[in-house]
Amino acid sequence: MTKTSSFLFFTRDAGFGRKLKTYRNHTKIIAQPGIVMKVLRRKRIVLFMAYFLLLVLTMLNLANYKWTKEPQQCNHQMRSTSYQSRSDIRFLYRPSLAKKRQLIYVLTTWRSGSSFFGELFNQNHEVFFLYEPMWHIWQKLYPGDAVSLQGAARDMLSSLYRCDLSVFQLYNSPGGKNFTSLGLFGATLNKVVCSYPLCSAYRKEVVGMVDDKVCKKCPPQSLRLLEEECLKYNTIVIKGVRILDLNVLAPLMEDPSLDLKVIHLVRDPRAVANSRIKSRHGLIRENLQVVRSRDPKLRRIPFVDPAHKANKKDGSDYHSIGAMEVICDRTSRTLRTALNPPSWLKGKYMAVRYEDLVENPVKTLRSVYHFANLTANHDIESFALNMTSGSSASSKPFIVSSRDVTQAARAKKIKQVEDYCHHSMSVLGYERVRTAGEAKDLSKSLVTHSKL
Repeated sequence: MTKTSSFLFFTRDAGFGRKLKTYRNHTKIIAQPGIVMKVLRRKRIVLFMAYFLLLVLTMLNLANYKWTKEPQQCNHQMRSTSYQSRSDIRFLYRPSLAKKRQLIYVLTTWRSGSSFFGELFNQNHEVFFLYEPMWHIWQKLYPGDAVSLQGAARDMLSSLYRCDLSVFQLYNSPGGKNFTSLGLFGATLNKVVCSYPLCSAYRKEVVGMVDDKVCKKCPPQSLRLLEEECLKYNTIVIKGVRILDLNVLAPLMEDPSLDLKVIHLVRDPRAVANSRIKSRHGLIRENLQVVRSRDPKLRRIPFVDPAHKANKKDGSDYHSIGAMEVICDRTSRTLRTALNPPSWLKGKYMAVRYEDLVENPVKTLRSVYHFANLTANHDIESFALNMTSGSSASSKPFIVSSRDVTQAARAKKIKQVEDYCHHSMSVLGYERVRTAGEAKDLSKSLVTHSKL
């Protein structure tokens, strides 16, 4: 090697491996051009393959996204799952039914004959019937006022109409036992709970009242078993007195995954008020919760008796009559909506007067069943007829005449109720009493033609 040559040594660089260095002079050693081109070609090939792989993965991801999303746009049952506040993850994996269930809500208030009316559905072997499920909300959240509990009641209905009964656990006592079928309010009178296969005491297809003493001996079943039983039915009917205004149900009636109809059971407000007074001790908590919902901004109609709190009995009467102000105000809102129905209500609302049911039980039953897409057989019709026209008091536990209770009520209380409820009375066809003598005249009917 000549003097102009340089000695070459390989040294290591911490970040890049080997590196050529020169010593004794600053002559640069240039690698062979062939080697450089070969390295560059390899780099281009690696970069191209990485780009191609990334492109393929992107295309596959887009294809998979499109495949999974398109069916949900056509399936309202699947689309609605995202906003259905399910309390149990297992409902996300239940297969949707090809046919929607017919859902019915009986909208009514206390002492309006709803126990008898609900029994017409409870006795039908094609119906899964629930009696006052929102009672659990009012008991758990007492002393919350009636209006503030409307949203919770609607959310419960949304779950129940999807056979999600685990919602009852939310209102169970802290540290209490697991909720069972017999823990439901009114369970010991429910034909589903007390009949095969949940209990051997009764059979659903046999029409007849349930003896609560017998049903109490039925084994308590888990809510999961009751949910499975619920899924077998194509018609679900829920009767409740704690939804005060039809408009509260608008989100459920607009939900495309639910086929919900409302049957509005009404009764002469004077009869309702008088019955509430007679049942004052059984409705103390409910009366207080309803009275608390009165709007303080509204002009208050003074109570006709200034000494209404002179004693405990008159105080209870005061709350019973005071609750009628809220009830009639909310009923009036419902009737205004029904008279000019929005799109979500058209064909989904039916008003039934309790007086018509008592006077013409079979005709009214057939009309109600037709609206609910049910068929009234001979046994159901006979049951309705016997309950309203039995030969003895024990055989007709539900019969009541609105005219009788109007006559029994004090004239001052009648006037108070009529002042509160004048709009709903006018729409529903209940005439006002002008004199005390007119109230005692049983030959004159106070029920006329309804505007609905």
